[in-house]
Amino acid sequence: MSSDKHKTKILGDFLKSRRERIKPDHIETVGRLGRRRTPGLRREEVAHIAGVSITWYTWLEQGRVNTVSREVIESVGRALQLSPEEHLHLLRLANYGASRSLYPQAEMSPELQNIIDQLQYPAIIANHRTEVLAYNRMACEIIVDFENIPEEERVMTRLMFTNSSLRKQLVNWAEFADYAIGVFRSAYDQQVDDPWNEEFVRQMGQESEEFLALWRVHEVRQKKSVHYTYDHPAAGRLFFQLNTFSSINDDANLHCCVFTPVAGTGTELKLADIGK
Repeated sequence: MSSDKHKTKILGDFLKSRRERIKPDHIETVGRLGRRRTPGLRREEVAHIAGVSITWYTWLEQGRVNTVSREVIESVGRALQLSPEEHLHLLRLANYGASRSLYPQAEMSPELQNIIDQLQYPAIIANHRTEVLAYNRMACEIIVDFENIPEEERVMTRLMFTNSSLRKQLVNWAEFADYAIGVFRSAYDQQVDDPWNEEFVRQMGQESEEFLALWRVHEVRQKKSVHYTYDHPAAGRLFFQLNTFSSINDDANLHCCVFTPVAGTGTELKLADIGK
């Protein structure tokens, strides 16, 4: 499948997932469609609300429409009640909005490792595949023991679902997993010609039913500050705010994640003890 056809298919799948999740308790389409109150909207209803033909919208969901005007795609987005994150994702899929080059770089500057080694807080550097390219000692304490994980398996999206210690000790695992999958899905949909993505999702679908279930929901997220609560075997419960710094040295593929202790929780003092 060509990159263009693959992208139109992803656009169609995304629209279908957003349509089916709508619970129109307060939406009534009146006229030739009649009144309707059922989980999910029909294609006919979305077309009616967006002001497009039923046939054209059906083709759009089926990935049979190559180009869409911004005015029309905006109308479809409003009909589907997209969130700001979803709206941005839709524009990118329709080739509107800033494009991003997210291919992993061949090498990472060793100076970046030196920088995060100086941080007293847990920190990692990853790419948009969520491959962990660098980590400091504190990251091994409150994420996973990266030192004892083979380099090819140091993929955060994978570890979220397959690493038993992380599953056990990450208190808000379900919330964090939703966020992690949404961020990965957003990057995945924008890089349709990266064969690594396809193989990774195929393998994860075989290894984890939870991953597959969340993947099929098709939620998308942009990177933002999120909570991370962790039960450390020696220090007890730790509370962090995960802050992400993107586009390191103007490389849109690289980002740095720093786990900052939440003030007033005693986490910073506990980290100092761990670091001794």
